[in-house]
Amino acid sequence: MDALTLLIPLSLALGLGALAAFLWTLRSGQYDDLDGAAHRILFEDDERPPPDEHKETRT
Repeated sequence: MDALTLLIPLSLALGLGALAAFLWTLRSGQYDDLDGAAHRILFEDDERPPPDEHKETRT
């Protein structure tokens, strides 16, 4: 019975913490564009990085 007096408030605190974290991510816009990253991987970038001129090539 003593364990329940510790576990019930602990579980309520963890649940409220998880709810607060979910609401924080919802307000910060984490779930706004779910399809953007999935579609972005399908398209190649047109710009390529310039070749590194200071890099020595070994033959």
